[in-house]
Amino acid sequence: MKGFRATGRRLTRQDFLLLSAGAGAGLALAGCGGGSTAVQSTGDGGKTYKGPKVDVAFWNGFTGGDGPYMGELVKEFSSQNKKINVSMNTVEWAVYYQKVPSAVSTGEGPDVGIMHADQLGTNAARGVVIPLDDVASALGLKESDFAPTVWNAGLYNNQRFGIPLDMHPLGFYYNKSLMEKAGLDPNNPPQTRDDYEAALEEMKGAGIQGHWVSPLLFTGGLSWMSVLWQMGGDLYNDDASKATFNSDAGVQALEWMVSLVKKGYSPKDVGEDAEFVAFQNGDNAFMWNGIWNINPLKEVKGLEWDVAPLPQIGTEKAAWAGTHQFVIMNKQPLDENKVQASKVFINWISEKSIEWAKAGQIPARATVRESQEFKSLEEQATLAKQVPYVHFVPPVPGIAEVGLTTFERAVNEAVLLKTEPKAALDAAASRADQLLEENRQKYQA
Repeated sequence: MKGFRATGRRLTRQDFLLLSAGAGAGLALAGCGGGSTAVQSTGDGGKTYKGPKVDVAFWNGFTGGDGPYMGELVKEFSSQNKKINVSMNTVEWAVYYQKVPSAVSTGEGPDVGIMHADQLGTNAARGVVIPLDDVASALGLKESDFAPTVWNAGLYNNQRFGIPLDMHPLGFYYNKSLMEKAGLDPNNPPQTRDDYEAALEEMKGAGIQGHWVSPLLFTGGLSWMSVLWQMGGDLYNDDASKATFNSDAGVQALEWMVSLVKKGYSPKDVGEDAEFVAFQNGDNAFMWNGIWNINPLKEVKGLEWDVAPLPQIGTEKAAWAGTHQFVIMNKQPLDENKVQASKVFINWISEKSIEWAKAGQIPARATVRESQEFKSLEEQATLAKQVPYVHFVPPVPGIAEVGLTTFERAVNEAVLLKTEPKAALDAAASRADQLLEENRQKYQA
């Protein structure tokens, strides 16, 4: 997916509908409601494995260019750990979230897997995954070893269910050739609102529509969330029981995006992936898109581009980001040997995450991010400057479906000039409040 994923095929809006519906159906089959706090296993939390030889099934959605990187890490791990053979099964994320809960409930499927923050709380609440507090404790992992935001993204009801692997934020890609054509310094991308809008005006004068605004979640919704946070707002209140995205900050963020269309800096009705295709073809100068596009853009011959942190449009620095978190499945009957082997695997991959960074990721572990090897990955290291102020969707049950059917729709209607930003967001917030309450009842959160 391009957004709530790493590199590879984009998750479309239809994929997200399937993802949300499929996850709900699978969770109903899982039938472990109310979470699982009594399945914590014995062992030393991932330091070593001393049991018999085991085969561990590892499922994920890395179907794109990131898949081979993870595949190589899995092979290396299995070659070094003769008692643990890890087999990797990769399917599209929408299919993954649909299949995993029901497979786990029947004792099939993966032993260990990956989940995004917006799916973690849902699966923890339904007992699909087990707590991993012992892993963090035994390995001495603490918040200071990670960015606080990504560390806390693995928590649900004050228990740890996810061990952070990475962060994949939105970044600012700029076409150096088009900047030069418009008389701008190609080595000095705009980083303030005034400079950004001035650059777009210069480009318009040169016949270039500089920032193509997508009405879809990828990348319009992600851009809107980023500017919302930059304006000092948030999606929900502290316990995610009420929507707050229709605040002045949310409205101003959406009005800014709409203004880019109305002023002619962006075409109207930008189609799916059109902004990315236009950037590759030299028709779009500025693009807000995910870190996962670094490697694909490197493959485009003759394209002169670079990447920078998102420009600061509001009063604060902020950027949307996703995160992949390792989880261990509550596959019954729980095999203690496979659980312990899975913990060893998680720890090993986490420590080796510099190789994963090459797939277009920012490692969650601070020691890896601070290494010279990571700093040599210039584009990834540049976007890693945003780590202190990235934001994630809160890991509460059912949250993915809330955004899908509320603020994503509002952004779409406003950017397509069908509904005024405030009216679109107000209607979406009212619907979101209903869904949040339904989720609270459904998940007993």
